[in-house]
Amino acid sequence: MVNHKFRKYVAIFVIPLLLLVTIGTDSTYAEERLGIHVDGAILIDADSGKILYEENADTPLGIASMTKMITEYILFEAIKEGTIRWDQEYKVNDYTYAVSQDRRLSNVPLRRDGTYTILELYESVAIYSANASTIAIAETIAGTETEFLKLMDAKAKELGLKDYKFVNSTGLNNSYLQGMHPAGTGVDDENVMPAKSVAKLAYRLLKDFPEVLDTTSINTKIFREGTSDAIKMDNWNFMLPGFVYEYEGIDGLKTGTTDFAGHCFTGTAKRGDKRVIAVVMKAVDAQGVGSYKARFDATRSLFDYGFNQFSVEEFIPAGYEFKDQKELAVIKGKESSVGIAVKDPIRMMVKTSEKDLYEAQLTIDESKLKKDALQAPFEKDTIVGHVDLVKKEGTDYGFIESDNLSVDVVTTVAVEKAGWFSLTMRAIGDFFAGIWTSATDFVKGLF
Repeated sequence: MVNHKFRKYVAIFVIPLLLLVTIGTDSTYAEERLGIHVDGAILIDADSGKILYEENADTPLGIASMTKMITEYILFEAIKEGTIRWDQEYKVNDYTYAVSQDRRLSNVPLRRDGTYTILELYESVAIYSANASTIAIAETIAGTETEFLKLMDAKAKELGLKDYKFVNSTGLNNSYLQGMHPAGTGVDDENVMPAKSVAKLAYRLLKDFPEVLDTTSINTKIFREGTSDAIKMDNWNFMLPGFVYEYEGIDGLKTGTTDFAGHCFTGTAKRGDKRVIAVVMKAVDAQGVGSYKARFDATRSLFDYGFNQFSVEEFIPAGYEFKDQKELAVIKGKESSVGIAVKDPIRMMVKTSEKDLYEAQLTIDESKLKKDALQAPFEKDTIVGHVDLVKKEGTDYGFIESDNLSVDVVTTVAVEKAGWFSLTMRAIGDFFAGIWTSATDFVKGLF
């Protein structure tokens, strides 16, 4: 009887513990630790692209005005290529005028007969999420918003985004576009994309056009200051300095809100040598109610996790030589071998407790070799392979653009091709060396 009671008490305490161990995946553990309530989320190291945390990051969800990041990317590219100028003027048409007058939406009101520079339209997009201004930029670049959708799709494919659907340039539900939504899209359609693709878009935007932060970091600006059309634009990113949810180091990037998408945010912040990008989608509070506060609270939790739990570590310095592979053989060169080394340092954010779980793996590109040697001539910094940083054990989320962090391995010096005489003498030497070796082997065989 005593044994029966003992087993009963053991079952009461042990079985729940076993259940927790069995079902307690890394994802649920992270979710409980962070305490966020979202349909999707991701946190990445903005420098290396290392994914620090993710939750349902591969499911396509509504992105609302976070869409405007790809519109901004295409605009910056057009400016760089010279097809669009910042001082270029846009003339308002019936479509952009009608959308700009809808006070339910985030907008700066545009005059029916007005003209506006691309710069002031862009600032109203990046700071105030102005929808009519976004359409105006799209029309300036592509002629119509319908044609601009083709550019959005092509750019998304080029950037490696997955599972996206674009139906307009703004992120609004098409029902707000007063029957003038892009051709081929439904009247109630809306843009979707997974959190991971949104993070990759933000990552590439910051890598390729970091100047976007010069504008997204502005908390307040007057549109057309000094004119009768002046309107105060408060940034919808309420985590910027001076706002109610202020967060140290934040300087971007893009909010988004619709009934379908809920409250979303792609934020980026920098402290010291660490910059992170966080994406939260359809954020709600503990009672399941979506709000501005809910999305910024979720973002704050992600930021705190990144800054408090991770440090930037240098795993391999620039110029590092592998002990077992310091050089490669060279053929037809003035030198018989050449040193090889890692071109750039390998750095990334990592939990301090997990630093020793990573190792560098060297891969020599065999296609660059001939008979296991590098053929001269070649320049210094000729790429001969790469090094991957790989986690030896435990869960690893990977990187936003690849499975591993990889850097080039290059030659440390240039090697010129040897002259005709040197090559001839070398060949003669090799010939007689071969004969001597064969003769020696023959004699050894006699005994």
